[in-house]
Amino acid sequence: MSHTVHHLNKQRLQRSELAVPGSNETMIEKAVTSAADYVFLDIEDAVAPPDKDRARSNIIQALNDIDWKAHGKTVSVRINGLDTHYCYRDVVDVVEQAGDKLDTILVPKVGVPEDLYAIEAMVNQIEMGKKFKNKIGLEALIETALGMANVEKIAAFGSRLEALHFGVADYAAYNRARTVVIGGLNPDYPGDQWHFALSRMTVACRGYGLRPIDGPFGDFSDPDGYVLGAKRAAALGIEGKWAIHPSQIELANDVFSPPPAEVDRAEKILVALKEAEAQGKGAASLDGKMIDAASEKMARNVLTTAEAIKAAEATRS
Repeated sequence: MSHTVHHLNKQRLQRSELAVPGSNETMIEKAVTSAADYVFLDIEDAVAPPDKDRARSNIIQALNDIDWKAHGKTVSVRINGLDTHYCYRDVVDVVEQAGDKLDTILVPKVGVPEDLYAIEAMVNQIEMGKKFKNKIGLEALIETALGMANVEKIAAFGSRLEALHFGVADYAAYNRARTVVIGGLNPDYPGDQWHFALSRMTVACRGYGLRPIDGPFGDFSDPDGYVLGAKRAAALGIEGKWAIHPSQIELANDVFSPPPAEVDRAEKILVALKEAEAQGKGAASLDGKMIDAASEKMARNVLTTAEAIKAAEATRS
């Protein structure tokens, strides 16, 4: 193993991430009592230009008035891109007025590490000036050709960066890909045309201690398509997926939760390897299959997720 190791920057349960337009007060209120692990309040693409200011104000009020933690929620805000005149006001207003209630900032269309530096510089100054005790995390949306071309460099940014998200809609647009639905599969492609991008982003995340998260599936009338996409992402090691409609929340929670049988096997793996260690062995056999140190790592990953789910459910109940 390399002497250079990047441990996970921040452990958070992120199976389902509900996208909520900041311009819609009713949707914000409903998000609080939803089963989503994560909620991101949006000022970017889901909000029309004339509504940006109102959405920003709604979000600030929602952060201050609602106890998101008491409802078992991690709350994030998706700001506008650095190429817009809305971006600086999003950061300054939201962080100054409600930064002590905010978990992360989701930065869209990140193309180079310097994009994150620009946001972090503002957040650093505001946190110091306001004497906030919490440290706001950053999450980056990889949704442009430039962002994917630089994904390893972006992942290596470190500092506040916690997660990378795959923004399939803009990614398809920037690459001029032919799609039939956001996040769906084109029948003319022999397989999953998003596999390369998701896999590359996931490897970058795991190499630098970040959480990889899959983005939206646009057809919320097609739960089967959503589940299949989520399962393909989970098979690659991705931790969760966006829900652009409340009906997708439970689908994501189910796919990205380890089933009871998997949790039970993980516990048995740890016991079997402990017994083998006592006998001076580095490997063991369980149910006719060899298990070793790699099996232990995978088992602990499963148990960590299961424990986080149990804690979240206890909070919500």
